[in-house]
Amino acid sequence: MYRMVVEGHFSAAHEIRGHTGLCCKLHGHNYRVVVHLAGDELDGLGMLIDYGDVKHALAQVLQQLDHSYLNEIDPFTIVNPTSEEIARLIYTRLRDALLITDDLRRRVHLREVVVYETE
Repeated sequence: MYRMVVEGHFSAAHEIRGHTGLCCKLHGHNYRVVVHLAGDELDGLGMLIDYGDVKHALAQVLQQLDHSYLNEIDPFTIVNPTSEEIARLIYTRLRDALLITDDLRRRVHLREVVVYETE
């Protein structure tokens, strides 16, 4: 199996509605995002997927979140912008942006998106 790891960062503010601790108050984080891709087969160039494509797609997804108030971004107007829900959003958007051909969908698996609230 071949594995790739790509990392990105963004800064944003949020609050966790209904939380009884400090996180119910407006606060911010410098988020770190780590993306893991894997597959059993390389393409004709010997790549799982081009690092440049992954970095570009991740940067585009994170740009939508960077320096924002997450509670105002869909789906966070309804669900709380927890690290887990942020990871779900990034995973879905990144998958949709990257795995755009039948070949990529067959060979490349977006294994996980890890979101850290602090470095």
